[in-house]
Amino acid sequence: MDLKINLPEGEMPRQWYNALPDLPTPLAPPLDPQTKQPVSPEQLEAIFPKAVIEQELSTERWLPIPEPVRDIYRLYRPTPLVRAKRLEEALGVKCKIFYKNESVSPAGSHKPNTAIPQAYYNKLEGVRRISTETGAGQWGTALSFACSMFGMACTVYMVKVSYNQKPYRRILINAYGGEIFASPSENTKTGRAVLASDPDCSGSLGLAISEAVEDAATHADTKYALGSVLNHVLHHQTIIGLEVEKQLAAIGEKPDYLVGCVGGGSNFAGLVLPFLPRKLSGEAIRFIAVEPKACPTLTRGQFRYDYGDVAQLTPLLKMHTLGHAFMPAPIHAGGLRYHGGAPIVCNLANEGLIDATAYFQTECFDAARLFLRTEGFLPAPETSHAIKGAIETAKKAKPGENVVFLYSGHGLLDLASYDAFLQGKLTDFAYPEAHIAEALKACPDVG
Repeated sequence: MDLKINLPEGEMPRQWYNALPDLPTPLAPPLDPQTKQPVSPEQLEAIFPKAVIEQELSTERWLPIPEPVRDIYRLYRPTPLVRAKRLEEALGVKCKIFYKNESVSPAGSHKPNTAIPQAYYNKLEGVRRISTETGAGQWGTALSFACSMFGMACTVYMVKVSYNQKPYRRILINAYGGEIFASPSENTKTGRAVLASDPDCSGSLGLAISEAVEDAATHADTKYALGSVLNHVLHHQTIIGLEVEKQLAAIGEKPDYLVGCVGGGSNFAGLVLPFLPRKLSGEAIRFIAVEPKACPTLTRGQFRYDYGDVAQLTPLLKMHTLGHAFMPAPIHAGGLRYHGGAPIVCNLANEGLIDATAYFQTECFDAARLFLRTEGFLPAPETSHAIKGAIETAKKAKPGENVVFLYSGHGLLDLASYDAFLQGKLTDFAYPEAHIAEALKACPDVG
C-alpha cells in the first residue's frame, strides 16, 4: 500500500454535506439575545451576507460548491491522506493509522475551506471589508488569504496572549493585506471597556468575537465572518471527510475511528460529519473529539443555551459551554481556547454519538514530538491534541482496524511554543470545577 493516497483533481467534491437533516434530534434554534425568541434570517443580515444565512438555516442535505470557490480550492485540494507507517512502528501497534493532511493549504491549515466561500459570498453582495477574530492565528491568516483572492479588506482581532506568543501570524496576516489588533483593543467600545477594568487582560476568543461583531455592526461596508461553531462553517469543512471517504474506498479500507481536536469544532466536524449517515445506519465507527484539560468544553461543560461572546452580542446557541465569561489559561493551543462548541457537534455529543476526551498540553506536545521524529512534520499545537488522541486510540485498537485523524495544521509558525516545551517551560492547567460553576452562573436562564 502506498503511504500517500491522492485523489485526482477531478475527484474533488462538487458539493458540501449538510448534517442537519440527518441529526437524530433536531438542532435547537439560535435565540435573540434580548427577546430569547428564535432569531429570524433578517436579524442576521446586519453581520452576515444572505447566501451565508441561507446555508446556516438550510435543510438541504447537499449544498453546491460554486465554481469560483472550487477554482481557488484547486490551489491545494484534494489534500493527501497519508499512512503514518513509521508512527505505527514506533508505537508497536497492529492497526493502521492514517492522517488527512490539511496543512498543505496556503494558510497552513484547514481554515481556508470556509474562508474562501465566506469571502466569495461577501464579495458577491458588494461587501468591502470583513472583520473577524482569531485565536492562534490560523483563522485570521486564512481569511486574510481568502480576502486577498477576492480583492477585499480584512480586519482581524487576535486574542492578546496568542498575538504576543505568535508574532509570525501577525506578519503573515499583514503580508496578505489584512490589518490586525491584539484583543482586547482600543479599536472597539467592548475592547476599551475591558481594558479600563483590566489593563492586563490576556483576552479570549469570546472577547475577540465581541470586538469583531461590534466592528461589523457599526460599519455599513463591513460584514463579519466566523471560522468555527456555526452550521455553515461546518458544512464547508465537510469537504475534508468527503475526500477521506473517497481516499479510503480507493484502497479498499473504511474507518473504525475518526479522531480530531476540538475548539469550536469545525475541523473535527469536517472530518466526521460525512460519516454520520453510515454511523447511524449501524456501522461501527467511533468519533473521538480531543480537547485541552484547560478548556474542557465537551468533557466538563454544561449542554445549555449561552452567548457565543463576552459582550453578549451574538445569538444564544444551545451548546456545551463553560460560560461566556470564561477566560482561558494561556496554553499554546490558542485555537482550542473557546468556551463553547459547535451546536451540531454538541448535539451529537449529547446524543452519545461522540466520545470526548481531554489531555494536558505537555502530553500533547510529547505526542507531537513523536510524530515529528517519525513522520517528519511539525504539527500545530492544536493538531497535537488530535495526534495524542490517535496514539491513545491506536494503542487500544484491534489488529487490522483503521485510525484516521485530522492533521489540521502545521506548526511552522509556532516554534516559540516548541521552544518553551523543549526548555521545560510549559505548565499544565486543568480548569478548576469551582471556576466552571462560577462562570456558568452568568449563563441566561433559558429552557
